[in-house]
Amino acid sequence: MAQTASTVDILLLGSGGREHALLTKLAASPRAGKLYVAPGNAGMWDAAERVDLDICDPSAVAAFAAEKGIGLVVIGPEAPLVTGVADAVRAAGIPCFGPGAEAAQMEGSKKFAKEVMERAGVPTAAYRAFTDEDECAAYVRELGCAVVVKADGLAAGKGVIVAQDTEEALAGVHECFNAFGEAGHVVVVEEMLKGPECSLLGLTDGKTLLPLDTAQDHKRALEGDLGPNTGGMGVYSPVPFVTPEEHEAMVDIERRVVAQLAADGIDYRGCLYGGFMLTKDGPKVLEFNARFGDPETQVVLPRMDADLVDVFLRCDNGTLADADVRWDDDWAVSVVLTSAGYPGSYEKGKPITGIADAAALEGVTVYQAGTALDDAGRTVTAGGRVINVTALGDTFEAARDRAYEACALIDFEGKTLRNDIGLRALRGREAWEV
Repeated sequence: MAQTASTVDILLLGSGGREHALLTKLAASPRAGKLYVAPGNAGMWDAAERVDLDICDPSAVAAFAAEKGIGLVVIGPEAPLVTGVADAVRAAGIPCFGPGAEAAQMEGSKKFAKEVMERAGVPTAAYRAFTDEDECAAYVRELGCAVVVKADGLAAGKGVIVAQDTEEALAGVHECFNAFGEAGHVVVVEEMLKGPECSLLGLTDGKTLLPLDTAQDHKRALEGDLGPNTGGMGVYSPVPFVTPEEHEAMVDIERRVVAQLAADGIDYRGCLYGGFMLTKDGPKVLEFNARFGDPETQVVLPRMDADLVDVFLRCDNGTLADADVRWDDDWAVSVVLTSAGYPGSYEKGKPITGIADAAALEGVTVYQAGTALDDAGRTVTAGGRVINVTALGDTFEAARDRAYEACALIDFEGKTLRNDIGLRALRGREAWEV
């Protein structure tokens, strides 16, 4: 059910592959007017006007939106949410997609999120939070087993150490307290859950939860799920081995969290992204994020049959229950092309070729992430995760094969990728029975 036929000008904040996917879907809406992006990347600047704006400055974003007559602000990354950009935009009377600062603590503070989950009675890993490194280290020694160590605050996806033994856990404790600044003032130690992971993104207006389809990210840098954690090396949707019972359990958990936040007097409007472990005892929450996932967005949105502008406006104005959202039967697989050295140090400014050739393949969309334009107008690398190559297919295998066919057409000096995205899922549930 559409609200009106009028168009709205849109300001999108962010610069990664997630934002390129959001922009692509927003631009396809009949309600999309003029598009602005701050700062965006080389793949976005043809479709949207580039804005020089500090996206973490609430007053600056609100002032720009008011000056330009923006009818919808869409916040991609977590940092502007935690700093209260959505609050300032809404205070200026402008619709916004994304939770306010208090609600965004679901991602901004792992301790806060755990406490909400406890009140909501949803299953999650047992944990303790520490403000003192020595006390935290003593607790880890006392446990003497595999644990997960997390910096409480935002650490660009790097403040999580999955420690297989006490020595690794102690190193993780030291890193979290010393390497992430304010984000490491509080450190959380969790029990290690076992099973396959599954992401479920849900949209909410603070009352209704609209679950999107499932996805599974590949976070490790190296094939075989080895190496350091990254922002994501590849992803697919839907997750083939999730049972209907598990899916309903995950949806129920997110509904209970939304209800708990409302009961706590916290206004949560936007995307609630649940990371789950599918344990033998049912799904348990690993963590929540307060925005669309990256790279999950790059496989979920291409399969979503909906007017995204209409849906986002409904999230803001409390009418999400009337949204019209359907799902295509296609499978989606996305492979991330990275700069050599990522997630460590890497070089920038490498010219990229073959993007148009890859995008010309049937069912393929190339979402740019860490890209920019050089003085000659060439698209060059400008980040660790450079490009997301997403392919749709009528089978998992077809989508995967087409994604890698497209990846082979794109080249830049130092191009790296994982060649095993999705292989584990093809083996079924037993692939995680270790």
